[in-house]
Amino acid sequence: MAAAGSGNEEGQAERLVALVESIRGWATELGFQGTVIAALDLSAAGPRLLEWLEQGHHGELDYMARHAELRLDPARLVPGAVRSISVRMDYWPAGAREARDVLGDRSLAYVSRYALGRDYHKVVRGRLAKLAERIQSVAGPHGCRVFADSAPVMEVELAASAGLGWRGKHTLLIDRANGSWFFLGEILTDLPLPVDPPTGAYCGSCTACLTACPTGAIVAPYRLDARRCISYLTIELKGSIPEPLRAPIGNRVYGCDDCQLCCPWNRHAKPSAEDAFAVRHGLDRASLVELFGWSAATFEERMAGSAIRRIGHERWLRNLAVGLGNAPTTPEVIEALRQRADDPSALVREHVGWALARHGVAGAVVGEVR
Repeated sequence: MAAAGSGNEEGQAERLVALVESIRGWATELGFQGTVIAALDLSAAGPRLLEWLEQGHHGELDYMARHAELRLDPARLVPGAVRSISVRMDYWPAGAREARDVLGDRSLAYVSRYALGRDYHKVVRGRLAKLAERIQSVAGPHGCRVFADSAPVMEVELAASAGLGWRGKHTLLIDRANGSWFFLGEILTDLPLPVDPPTGAYCGSCTACLTACPTGAIVAPYRLDARRCISYLTIELKGSIPEPLRAPIGNRVYGCDDCQLCCPWNRHAKPSAEDAFAVRHGLDRASLVELFGWSAATFEERMAGSAIRRIGHERWLRNLAVGLGNAPTTPEVIEALRQRADDPSALVREHVGWALARHGVAGAVVGEVR
């Protein structure tokens, strides 16, 4: 006869399996397209993270080094946590102008597809909070916390360890059936839920993302040098964009998608049904000149609720000035740049001077600002 304790353990295990199935169903109802349960063992990721930091590939992202130990021990964020409920939410905006068409027209401003709609941090985190409430209502009070790119959590590592996809050579997560156009989020919990197994890795011998990167930021498979990455340069970098990297940036004024646009697995990607990620303010087809004319007040008004608002008007103008420097020479482009040649911001003035010089305008002042 089995001991009473073993029967209780079997019953608990069955209840946890049933709870996971309920969690997957609730997550689907809340707009997530995939849900897995991951253990919090990140010991294998530690040496890679520390080597990346030692090589300085994080650039000015000081928080990456400052919170390295915290990243490798999620239980320090949620005491007692043993699992991550990792979710995926697709974001490819339905109806957006073809990305390659925008990149091919240097008079237009290219905004990364994830930023064309509303700020994903708020959307994903809000849905995860509702999911956590549903779990609490069934499982009872327990330790948990929701995250959406909002704390030092190694979300790609966690999601990959439980089969939500595999880490591609561009360092992003890829799913065989859905590509990589999705956001990740997680709930760290102390519930000992059964863990999902990892999937295989299917990049094979493909190196499309390495060769497609305009600035050569993917320095080796699975190794990104943030200091050369256009997303870092146009979003995270606070000062002057290094001059040798400005021409390769082209018309990318907020982020970059080239490594995903070339990925063969993204032929399977499906447009998002989320209204929150639909294009706002014509950002999928706006001209550089038009956006460069926005005042600070207009920027604040139109970027309210957008991830773009975080960089502020000054860096927005800096990025657009680089785009205008790479645009075809037209009277409209020259006039737009001249209008901001005496901008109050030294950062903007310096990039405007560089852009005017690119168009052969005499007297343009070029000098890097630190």
